[in-house]
Amino acid sequence: MFQLSRIAGFTLLVISSLTIMVGTVVAPGLQGVAIALGVDHFATWLITLPALGAVIFAPFAGRIIDNFGAYYALLLGLALYGLLGAGGIFLHGPYFVFADRILLGAATAIVMAGGTTLISQWYQGHKRLAMIAKQGMAIELGGVIFLFIGGQLALVGWQMPFGLYLMAWVCLVLMLLFIPQQSPKPLKNSHAVEDEKRPATSLKLVYLMSVLSMILFFIAIAVLPMSMASSGFSEDEIGFFLAFISLIAVAGALIMPKLVTKLGEKAVLILATCMFTLTHLTFFNAETLQLLVLGGVFCGLGFGFSIPLLNHMVVEQSHPQYRGRNLSYFTMAVFLGQFLTTFVEFLPGERSAVYAVAGIAAATIVCLLIAGRVINQRKTVLE
Repeated sequence: MFQLSRIAGFTLLVISSLTIMVGTVVAPGLQGVAIALGVDHFATWLITLPALGAVIFAPFAGRIIDNFGAYYALLLGLALYGLLGAGGIFLHGPYFVFADRILLGAATAIVMAGGTTLISQWYQGHKRLAMIAKQGMAIELGGVIFLFIGGQLALVGWQMPFGLYLMAWVCLVLMLLFIPQQSPKPLKNSHAVEDEKRPATSLKLVYLMSVLSMILFFIAIAVLPMSMASSGFSEDEIGFFLAFISLIAVAGALIMPKLVTKLGEKAVLILATCMFTLTHLTFFNAETLQLLVLGGVFCGLGFGFSIPLLNHMVVEQSHPQYRGRNLSYFTMAVFLGQFLTTFVEFLPGERSAVYAVAGIAAATIVCLLIAGRVINQRKTVLE
């Protein structure tokens, strides 16, 4: 079977990193960007609206992939991503700016689902799991890199960070040069027949866990800057700590395939949710720097163990004919979880109470997952 070159595989990973960049590019200079675009009263929407756009348009992205193929859909997504992203500097006022950000989210949905579909077509078995794990690493590492570069560019001018969106056009050129248009035919394996008969409920559970995992992860990311600032941390210290969490997530995604081989997918998913439980309970009690760092380690591992694995589970549980559609639903679930965390700031009470509620919710999910696993094992024994 023909394999992609290293530069082609690298291109797919860079494309994956664009999905985290969609909102974070403007984050470092958010206030200045919002004032310049005439949306200073809704600054945070510049970050969250692309996620909403991805949620709304993800089903359409799936249809485009299934009807025209992942390769051409991804080319379209990259072209629109660069145009809508960089073109935002020429718009002014909430109606035009917010419409652009929502449509940018739609392009992101095509890029995310199309990129993963291409990975699923070119890699098989354990190599596919390893590549999807690298995809998760690329997403988190991209967040660190693009946040840093965006911050440096924002010092030059509010328009400069928007130039990072043109990375999509660079990736488009790399695709045309190094990734063949015709992917290899999928190998016949044990999933080929089972996928057609697999009940939809299995994927629904994966989608639900994707939403919940992203909520548990982004609650920490959303609340941490505020809680750390109230504890006397400076903005650059908060930025370094968030980057530290992303680097831990990269390490988690790196070791995740080995854990899946030894423990199995469901056990690793339970472990990931345990990490989120420990994350929020630790942050709730984090009165020292040591506890804060420990909570950051748990948070990063929770992401690294969960989202790449859930992405892989969607691929493995989807018939090739419907893989693009199913991956678009996964994209919807991921961005829905991210978007829902924007409402955390409306919760009453102290910010530390959010950690307590999230920790209890995560612990409840762990118990339900363990109970479901025990019930399934008993059914298997009885059969």
